[in-house]
Amino acid sequence: MRIGLGADHAGCALKAALAARLAAQGHEVVDYGTSDPAISVDYPDFALLVAEAVASGSLDLGVLACGTGIGMAIAANKVPGIRAALVHDVTTARLARLHNGANVVCMGARLLAAPLAFECLDAFLAETFDTRHQRRLDKIAAIEKDRAP
Repeated sequence: MRIGLGADHAGCALKAALAARLAAQGHEVVDYGTSDPAISVDYPDFALLVAEAVASGSLDLGVLACGTGIGMAIAANKVPGIRAALVHDVTTARLARLHNGANVVCMGARLLAAPLAFECLDAFLAETFDTRHQRRLDKIAAIEKDRAP
């Protein structure tokens, strides 16, 4: 898979660890930054880059990290077609894909140690969307369409 990663200064170390894991698993990794934890940056900038690439189809999935993951999820979900899920454990990561068809996973670097983040990422990647839930995704898409400028 072609997977894009983005992070702010708080999430860049976790992003780097996740990128290395993905590359070791044979995925094509596209790193949208940032890579310097000493330089404060704004998470919406990186969320937008990854979310737009996923929405356009140039990436299969996205992975975002910031201090809590909350800001990244909020920003990414502003892009039509994106279903960014903030995950805290293996169960939320698995169900984000299985039930919600999430195409972007968001993690909090201040909340998840790398080993748990790896487990979450692996669970997210291992699942596929269960089409029994398509009706709900169609309703989300309708909300996006109805609210579009």
